[in-house]
Amino acid sequence: MNLQEIAERIGGTVQGDGSIEITGVESIERAEPGQITFVADKKSKDKLKTSNASAVIVSQVLETDKAQVIHPLPALAFAQLIAEFHPEPRPQPGIDDQAAIAEGVQLGKDVFIGPLVTVGLDVVLGDQVALHPGVVIQEGCRIGNHTTLFPNVTLYRHTLIGNHVTLHAGAVIGADGFGYTPDEKGRHFKINQVGRVVIEDHVEVGANVCIDRASFGETVVREGAKIDNLVQIAHNCDIGPHSLIVSQVGIGGTCKLGHHVILAGQAGLSDHVTLGDQVVIAGQAGVTKDLLEPGFYGGFPAIPAMSWRRYITTLPKLPEMSRKIQALEKRLNAIEKE
Repeated sequence: MNLQEIAERIGGTVQGDGSIEITGVESIERAEPGQITFVADKKSKDKLKTSNASAVIVSQVLETDKAQVIHPLPALAFAQLIAEFHPEPRPQPGIDDQAAIAEGVQLGKDVFIGPLVTVGLDVVLGDQVALHPGVVIQEGCRIGNHTTLFPNVTLYRHTLIGNHVTLHAGAVIGADGFGYTPDEKGRHFKINQVGRVVIEDHVEVGANVCIDRASFGETVVREGAKIDNLVQIAHNCDIGPHSLIVSQVGIGGTCKLGHHVILAGQAGLSDHVTLGDQVVIAGQAGVTKDLLEPGFYGGFPAIPAMSWRRYITTLPKLPEMSRKIQALEKRLNAIEKE
């Protein structure tokens, strides 16, 4: 594929020789002749001087001897090219002899079901669904078209999965929410969780994520949300569309997130917290109350980022400030006694 053809595919324009043959995509540091890379910031712009790439995707024309493709979003254009040169492999349709499929299961077109997969009663699989080895799907689940479940994913009963969803290895969707009430002797009596999980279209769920079934009603992950590995989402949560939840985040029960919310690594939400649209929570922050205004929040309890930064820069100075205040108090006491 030559550079002009690449530009047409991603909606860019060529600056330089459009006839250059492009054989692949690579990072700016590792690119070799024949490959294309991209520049997204000043740091990568500086690295371009020593890169061996034959072409580069940029947002505006640069002073370089390399051929360029001008695109308003270089990172997006490069991601599209990665998908072009390195499409995700899909297994050939078919059902392995070692799979256990209950009677009455409805299968769409070109479905792949690998070895040791278990599919329960009244399950419906859409077209081009892929169930990799060890997947367990309990009764009453529905899975939309072009959805992939990687090895050892478990769907508890009546889970609803949309179209173009990816569930990575070990994810558990629809296990019991954590609900107990003490009896008269102080023992924990389990509250049966009778709701379900709904995952909408174009959601990606990382490895070993746990999304709990609702106590009543639904736990919902809305369209386009992306969830990293090792995340816990408790019962009755509502994860807003196109939100990003990074590794080791914990979300308490009945939390509601607006659209394009970002929770950085190891952030935690208490139960019954609402986050407004476009709220960003810093890594390891703890949210204990509603944050409805768009913006960046950090610390524990989470507060607006500007205040949080002032607090954390002041904190190391507190011991010295305390000593100075104590010294001033002694001097004032001495003056008052004179």
